[in-house]
Amino acid sequence: MGFQVYVTRDKRQMSRVAGSIVLGQILSFIPSKEKEKMVLGLATGSTPMGLYDIMASNQHLFPAQRIVSFNLDEYVGLPGATPEERAQHPQSYAHFMSEQLFKKLSSPFLKTFIPKGTEIEEEKLIQELESHRDDPSYYELKGTDLGKAVSIPDTTKSNYLSWIKREILDGYEELIRSYGGIDLQVVGVGEKGHIGFHECGIPLEERMLLVKLDENTIQNAVKDGHFKSIEEAPHYAVSMGAGLVYEAPMILLLANGERKREAIANSLLGPVTPDLPISFSLAYAKKGRMIYVVDELAAKDVLGKESALSSKEIYLSDLR
Repeated sequence: MGFQVYVTRDKRQMSRVAGSIVLGQILSFIPSKEKEKMVLGLATGSTPMGLYDIMASNQHLFPAQRIVSFNLDEYVGLPGATPEERAQHPQSYAHFMSEQLFKKLSSPFLKTFIPKGTEIEEEKLIQELESHRDDPSYYELKGTDLGKAVSIPDTTKSNYLSWIKREILDGYEELIRSYGGIDLQVVGVGEKGHIGFHECGIPLEERMLLVKLDENTIQNAVKDGHFKSIEEAPHYAVSMGAGLVYEAPMILLLANGERKREAIANSLLGPVTPDLPISFSLAYAKKGRMIYVVDELAAKDVLGKESALSSKEIYLSDLR
């Protein structure tokens, strides 16, 4: 249990610190009858890329066949006529993980899993949602901000939504459970403080999510060059929710850059609120091991306020 915050000079040092933590956990894992494989929860985006380079460069140190990985999220609505084509799209998270980590391992992980967002046909999904808008016997939208969780009851009258809940959402959670749960979860941070695609305002207890994305999330995907326009960018995704993410006994949160500074400061100074999903870190640290590794820019609003962070262990690198 506890809360540790490592503040680094820059993104490169952030990746090195994160790499040493992840490798240390992998090397210290001892298989047992109850837990034969180490289970990693992995994130996508530019933030963990340096971490993945370090893991690939040091793969000779650990037995990859003892590792199983689960990714946080995947888009719904990527171009492609089949799930396979959509999964191979350059902006799919399946493609990202393959290029950034999995292909770089000479000995692959035993198993790698990514939410099956590419199996959902976006046009069919939107048609189903529009046809039964405001009918809770089919679904409800949960969230106080622009991003919404599509909450599907077990008794939904929609065969398509029932399939999504059973196979895509509940099925992924059951798969994680079948491997004994995630041992170490790596997460990044959205600009507004969301985790994966658990958007701001969605209740913190939500576990596996079908999400209608926040306009800010869509705009940032375009701004960052992943898609040419808002129209071309996916508007839905499948994601682990905070209720599932924060079940891991250890969580490593990475953040770098000016864009993350407000979210990082608010998550460290409180309060815990669904409006800022990563603020759940404060409650989680009472039962699990919460580690922030953030660069100087992301930590700018908390540097000099160590007295307000008295319940946390703060490690400041040489910021000269």
